[in-house]
This record gives sequence, C-alpha cells and structure tokens, in this order.
Amino acid sequence: MTGVFLQVRIDSTRLPGKALLPLENYKVIEHAMRNLKAVNADIFALLTEQSSVLSLTPLAEKWGYEVFTGDKENVLKRYANAVQHYSVKTVIRATGDNPLVSGQLANQIIAYHHVKNADYSGFTGIPLGTGVEVLNADAILAAHNLAKDPYEKEHVSPYLYFRDNEFVINRVPAPAEYYCPDGRVTLDTEEDYVNIKQIFRQLYTGRPIEIQELVSYLRINIPEEYYALAQ
Repeated sequence: MTGVFLQVRIDSTRLPGKALLPLENYKVIEHAMRNLKAVNADIFALLTEQSSVLSLTPLAEKWGYEVFTGDKENVLKRYANAVQHYSVKTVIRATGDNPLVSGQLANQIIAYHHVKNADYSGFTGIPLGTGVEVLNADAILAAHNLAKDPYEKEHVSPYLYFRDNEFVINRVPAPAEYYCPDGRVTLDTEEDYVNIKQIFRQLYTGRPIEIQELVSYLRINIPEEYYALAQ
C-alpha cells in the first residue's frame, strides 16, 4: 500500500493562510492535490491539525482526499500516526505550499525508491517545490520512536538522512531535462507568491503545468534574487 500524505496547515507564520491563496481558478492547496492525483498510490490524504480541518475538508472532499488530523507541532508523530491508521508501506510526502509539485517526478522517484529498496528517496537538482520525498513506513515509525531532537520531530525526514549509516538514503541526481537547481517555486513569502502567479499567468492553461514546461521557463526567467537564495 502506498499513500500520498500531503502535509498542510492554515496558520503559517511568514505568509498566513498561504495554502488557501487563489492561484488562477483554484487555491494553492488544490493545485498541489490535483497534481499529486497523477501519482500511482492507494491512499490520498491531507495531514493537518485540528484548527485547519474546517477550512480544508471541503477542498479535500472535492479532490478525493481524506483528512487526517494529528499533532500540530510534532509532524513526525503526525506522519507515524497516519502510517498506522492507513496501514501503508510506502509514503509519498508532499507539502501544501508547493502548487507546482510534479506528479511525473513523483512517479519516477517512487520507481527509483523501490529499485534501491530505500528508506528515503528524493531527487536533487530539480526546482525547489516540484519534488516529493518517498519514505519507507517502517523507517518513519522507527524515527518517531527514537527521535529526541525537537527539529527532528518538527520535520519528517531529518532523523533518517542524518543517519545515513543506519538507513538507506537514496538521493537521485535529476535527469538532465529536469535539472534546474536555482529554480524556486515553493511558496513561503509574498515574493514567492508574486513569482508563482507570474508563472501561472504564462504557463497555465487549465491543466497541471508539466515539469518540462516549467523547467524551460525557469531556465530563461529565474529572477536574479532567486539565484542568491539558491546558493
């Protein structure tokens, strides 16, 4: 069993309510949900916390996602509880502030993950905000049981990749056609929102923007300030 677990909460600090910001004909979180529906998975769930449920449930139902409520600050615990609830073996971890996440890239990294029999897999060199992490469910449970550091509890994967002598960490260099390490399309600030809206104005035609289109655009149009952020 494979589960797409899309992590989201409404009370973000730097850009409050960013998952619900409008982006063309949908909200940011809807684009992420829609794109990830291309992933070969059995379960699709929004992993959130209690205060966000009311706002997110109608959108989740619209796109065929379940809503799983867990610990607000201990995100690792939230994922571990979801693993147990859904009895999945493989987790596709994505975040709700990435409206340009690529289902195509997700399916490719899932395939690499299984070939390697890895605990953690992810692409390197792709635009920030287009990728997912693939995790072995047992590794998530082990991390939850053993993690002591607050940072490792606030995030899902660091416990694993900080211990690459204990877990199989599979970092896959991006294929040449997707390589764009200076590209940034994650949504964290107002400047990010302006940049992403511009991308959608240029490329969006009512269907998910394909990774090839996005990379071609970014290679020409990456704003100078994003080069600095990517260093």
